[in-house]
Amino acid sequence: MRLTPDQSGLIRRAAMVSFTFDGAPVAGHAGESLTVALLRAGHLHLRDAPEDTAPRGAFCCMGLCQECVVRINGQVVESCRTLVASGLAVTSLKDRA
Repeated sequence: MRLTPDQSGLIRRAAMVSFTFDGAPVAGHAGESLTVALLRAGHLHLRDAPEDTAPRGAFCCMGLCQECVVRINGQVVESCRTLVASGLAVTSLKDRA
């Protein structure tokens, strides 16, 4: 049962921009979090756990857990606190061995 009218058609999204994740092109809406864009594109495995190399990805989505860290321009950043921008080159922290 819907108590309010469906207003989903009124949502206006920002323009789509492209960036890369581990060298593959990904599209996201300008200004949304990198985590959201990566999840929507199907990238769930963002890094490996340091102790047992278990796959890690988004967990809290608000910058408390650091499970979603990735590398951008040589710096390790939380993807949930980083905004999508055109031309970003994002690298996972997966074990490359």
